[in-house]
Amino acid sequence: MYVMPEYTSLQIAILVAYFLMLVLLSFYGSHRYLLVYLYRRHKDDVPQPKFTFEELDLPVVTIQLPLFNERYVCERVIDAACAIDYPRHKLEIQVLDDSTDDTTAIAQAAVDRWASEGLDIKLIHRTDRQGYKAGALEEGLEVARGEFVAVFDADFIPDPNFLRETVHHFSDPKVGMVQARWEHINREYSLMTRAQAVLLDGHFVIEHTARNRSKRFFNFNGTAGIWRVATIAEAGGWDHDTLTEDLDLSYRAQLKGWRFVFLKDLGVPSELPVEMSSFKSQQHRWAKGSIQCALKLLPTVLKSDQPKHVKLEAFYHLTANMAYLMLVLLAVLMPLATIIRIKEGWWVTLMVDLPIFMGATFSICLFYWHSQRELGRKRLEVLRLLPAVMGLGIGISLNNAKAVLEALAGHETPFVRTPKYAIQRAGERWAGKLYIRKKPNLMPALELVFGAWFTAAILFVLVGHRGSMYSLPFLVLFQFGFLYVAVLSIYHGVQSRFPRVRGLLGGSGG
Repeated sequence: MYVMPEYTSLQIAILVAYFLMLVLLSFYGSHRYLLVYLYRRHKDDVPQPKFTFEELDLPVVTIQLPLFNERYVCERVIDAACAIDYPRHKLEIQVLDDSTDDTTAIAQAAVDRWASEGLDIKLIHRTDRQGYKAGALEEGLEVARGEFVAVFDADFIPDPNFLRETVHHFSDPKVGMVQARWEHINREYSLMTRAQAVLLDGHFVIEHTARNRSKRFFNFNGTAGIWRVATIAEAGGWDHDTLTEDLDLSYRAQLKGWRFVFLKDLGVPSELPVEMSSFKSQQHRWAKGSIQCALKLLPTVLKSDQPKHVKLEAFYHLTANMAYLMLVLLAVLMPLATIIRIKEGWWVTLMVDLPIFMGATFSICLFYWHSQRELGRKRLEVLRLLPAVMGLGIGISLNNAKAVLEALAGHETPFVRTPKYAIQRAGERWAGKLYIRKKPNLMPALELVFGAWFTAAILFVLVGHRGSMYSLPFLVLFQFGFLYVAVLSIYHGVQSRFPRVRGLLGGSGG
């Protein structure tokens, strides 16, 4: 007969905390099953315009291009915006430039070139960066002549058909915003960019489609979308009290009754961060901003007269990054729990751990599997990428947990834009391109500590405790995630200061 091992009070406390973290992560992980279900249920409910505007009735559109020190990509986005197929007398382009380097001169030259061809294009330069991107967009709106405003960040390259594919959806007077899907011109640059692309594909293909077509709230992503100016005004305009002004405005607008449209089949090419510091900075801003929005907006959402399913989805959506805090705590506890449970029988694992695994881990794999298969990627390609995707998500957890804690504590930080290097293909180098480098921080060292922590747990299992082999895949995944992010952070940091360094990771850096 199996006898349950006796545990000390400390061991019981560790196991209770460990399983609590697993249950809470399962709460968020299992929600992905719902999103996949909603996606499949509404997959064929493709949004259609109420009617198509006649050529003479097309509305005036303003395109806003917010820039801040984007010397390598500013001309590219200006050229792409100016090449959009739309009646010239009904198109205005605003280059909203807050730059402090030679970006302003490069952008001004491009603006002058297009203006000489008769295009209504202006550069609006600010020197104070008040409100950061949100402030620039708001200032541009004050003088914009368009009834609708499209926004493209500097690393995006809209296709000429963008306005033709989006503007007709505003024939429905209740539609306030139309968002396109992000695509990635440098997806194949490195393992890191391939994993990033999968993470973003899950957000756009599954989450946005499921939420929008099931009449739940979803958000403008700050770029590759077009707004009705009246919607922005009625929602209270661009605020800059959070780091995700796009998410903030989206919820305020939808609470006012405006309807949003997501066009899954309209992709807008963009550039993924190619070095770890930039990726971390981007993730920090998104994670912190979402929690700031949760603190600001959730009380209003929950008190509103929205249906229960809308409120529940809003809770999941706005608080999802809390999972990073839980993941870090789980990472601290997992090796300890593995050691404590070495005498447990296999059936305990089957009855207790497996259901939690299905909620916390398998749901995530299923979620990203579906997003990639929906984009036509081959099964073997997806299977090979999933460990890297999971590892990157784990490895970035310390960075994002810090962002969540800062938001909960009300700690203010500036809007840090993600550097873009105009990198498209494997082998192209970013390290020799000039940007002000961030000072080294202790995060990579902490990530190395976590990697070492899991290495010790793996050795514990392999050396004399093979009864705990069931835990090995999870231990290895966490070890890989923390070490991969830590090593790339250090390697890319060295490259940024010494551009000629080319190490074992290769020129494309991961």
